[in-house]
Amino acid sequence: MSRSATSGGTASAQAPAQAPTRHRARGILLLVLASICFGTSGALGKPAMLAGLSPEQVAAARIGIAAVVLLVGVGLTRPALLRVRRGQWRVLLGYGLLGVAGVQLFYFLSAARVPVGIAILLEFASPVLVALWVRFVRRVRLPWPMWAGIGTALVGLALIARVHEGLTLDALGLAAGVAAAVCSAAYFLLGEHGVASHHPLGMVTWGMVVGAVAVCLVAPPWTLPAATLTAPAEIGPWHPPVWTLLVAVALFSTVLAYLAGITALRHLPASTASVLALLEPLVATSTAWVLLGESLVWVQVLGAVVLLGGALVVQLTAPAAQGGPATGTIEPLPHSEH
Repeated sequence: MSRSATSGGTASAQAPAQAPTRHRARGILLLVLASICFGTSGALGKPAMLAGLSPEQVAAARIGIAAVVLLVGVGLTRPALLRVRRGQWRVLLGYGLLGVAGVQLFYFLSAARVPVGIAILLEFASPVLVALWVRFVRRVRLPWPMWAGIGTALVGLALIARVHEGLTLDALGLAAGVAAAVCSAAYFLLGEHGVASHHPLGMVTWGMVVGAVAVCLVAPPWTLPAATLTAPAEIGPWHPPVWTLLVAVALFSTVLAYLAGITALRHLPASTASVLALLEPLVATSTAWVLLGESLVWVQVLGAVVLLGGALVVQLTAPAAQGGPATGTIEPLPHSEH
């Protein structure tokens, strides 16, 4: 979640209302910051689930707090960005339901049942799904390196799931991770379509609001157990109350991540962004290892390298007609996650 994440990146770089001045170094720093923010969502959210919250409650808290912050902030500083024409609501609703609520909800469902690193890697299969959509739905002919990248990424997924050992991963966690990848692909495709007529920041804000309403219908805020919110969570050597983790994952891993990512894509070409976006699963895996004690076996590490390599090839060899994602960053969002 994603998203990354980003997860977690959208095709927002394709819709500049005015041609901004590009500062490559600034863009790199911002995208690194966005990847770090997105990548920590699993390590911050999973201790809250281990303390007693459900994945739905964690997702609702994350999206809900982020939606309020973005809506108030944008409303006070750039209210014109919140204007929506009647014909734009269909895309915004799909973007919010799939690209925001779906990505983050399924990412946390996956992270609750499999290691955080695997959950984010499953979500990072979304560029492959976008490429397949473009080929079979838009009927755009793909160059052979893209097919090689798709095949490579699928081999990486099989290694991560340890299919050769009889699928050792939790089946529901694996299914939720694949669902997060599907929603992340929708995030890219709907984002590409939406930013053609809507400012990226306004679109992210309304997407977050729509996503918050949807997830809060599944897990209403008043059902959050007060005793669990004030109970200590275990994250590395620290034991902060659960509510502080929810605030951190909303502000640091969501609001700051989205804002940094959107701004970065105004300064960087898609090829550079695609490479830097690979920091997100590395951050997610390493923080989960350090803070949660989750580690991957060697075949899963190999699968991660193969998957990310295949996804990178898919993105870097995408034809201009593809109109796919400018970057693999999820949280979705994740992501997130991501």
